[in-house]
Amino acid sequence: MMAKTNKGLSLSHHNNHNDDNDDDETVSELKEKLRGLVKTIVEQKKSDSNYTIQQTTTDEAIATLQLLNHFNQNSSFSNQFHQFLVPPHFRCPISTQLMTDPVILSTGQTYDRLFIQRWLNEGHRTCPQTQQVLTHTILTPNYLVRDMIAQWCRERGIELPKLVRDTDEVVTNADRDHLNSLLHKLSLSVSDQKEAAKELRNLTKRMPSFRTLFSADVIPQLLSPLSTRNAFIHPDLHEDLITTVLNLSIHDDNKKVFGEDPNVISLLIDALETGTIQTRSNAAAAIFTLSALDSNKHIIGKSGVMKHLLDLLDEGNPLAMKDAASAIFNLCVVHENKGRTVKDGAVQVILKKIMDNILVDELLAILALLSSHPLAVEEIGDLGAVPYLLSIIRETAASERSKENCVAILYTVCYSDRTKWKEIREEEKANGTLSNLAKCGTSRAKRKANGILGRLNRSIYLTHTA
Repeated sequence: MMAKTNKGLSLSHHNNHNDDNDDDETVSELKEKLRGLVKTIVEQKKSDSNYTIQQTTTDEAIATLQLLNHFNQNSSFSNQFHQFLVPPHFRCPISTQLMTDPVILSTGQTYDRLFIQRWLNEGHRTCPQTQQVLTHTILTPNYLVRDMIAQWCRERGIELPKLVRDTDEVVTNADRDHLNSLLHKLSLSVSDQKEAAKELRNLTKRMPSFRTLFSADVIPQLLSPLSTRNAFIHPDLHEDLITTVLNLSIHDDNKKVFGEDPNVISLLIDALETGTIQTRSNAAAAIFTLSALDSNKHIIGKSGVMKHLLDLLDEGNPLAMKDAASAIFNLCVVHENKGRTVKDGAVQVILKKIMDNILVDELLAILALLSSHPLAVEEIGDLGAVPYLLSIIRETAASERSKENCVAILYTVCYSDRTKWKEIREEEKANGTLSNLAKCGTSRAKRKANGILGRLNRSIYLTHTA
């Protein structure tokens, strides 16, 4: 079993053994060795006294067979040679790779710290080899084995593997095999698909390392049950697979792969349109997470997703609105997405929610972003938002963030639509809303409030001098 990218476990040999004649000779030696090992295994009698000898012989035979297999597939022979002939007592029983930090468990068994720590982190309290219940979970460094490994590496010109400490990045061959098994089940009956999807959802939620296994060629297999057009998809299966995409999108290396796959974005849009409320909410959350990558903001913005996010926001389900709002905000950081969002009716939907006192902070932040678009400014004025924004600034219970965004929106309106000056001026004369904010607001709020007041004062002066 191997860790992710094998950074801590790979072996690099400094001698060249690539000559064809040498290779042929070595392969012949390996075949002869394998014959002898197989003969020994067959002839050995089963008894408690020679069980350890049998196991060692079997391990060596398997290692030799693996080496021959890799060599026949034209893999890098010089690197694989020593990797697969690592003495059994130098290998971690969990990963089967050369140990980088051998430690002793309470049962006396030695493991590589990274792999046994993950085993313990997952809640296991037994020894993986003996199945004995652990009396404690303290890991004691096995300095003897570590020194022996170092000596073994030096004698063969092998670079001693570097220590890896992040258990979240540990991936074993067992993990890969399990993933392949689950992906295969996604091609079988609906009951198999549902079972596999549920487990994939759980694994990608609780095991960050499992998220690293999903490369571009795995995605079509993962999403294959959803790719059948005009076919009924069981709601549970739909939800579990979309939630798996959400879990996978958290891993930074997956963001680019998923964002650049048109099928992924298309299926997320389908989920926003046809899924249960939980599925739609998780699809919106996946779009939010993927849009953290700037290049994805452009790709997703062009997909037509904004209308569906606004529909989800407009429906008013508390479970989904925040996910939809977060995704909309992230996408609107890119200027060209602002125009698409406004044209899809965002201003009206957002103002309605704000006036209903729903997600006020979050939606005012989006409206402040959109207010840099001329069409948004026009709609804000036409929909009577100016008095309401001023009323939010006057509220003592309103957050500083909300007041700041309100005055930022009013600042843009004031500079873009002269017809609103009179309305703002009269409100200011009656309540002194902007003057109070210019004294007590955040630094940005003060700056915007003073900018509006200065604009209004200059307009009065120009009127009188004219």
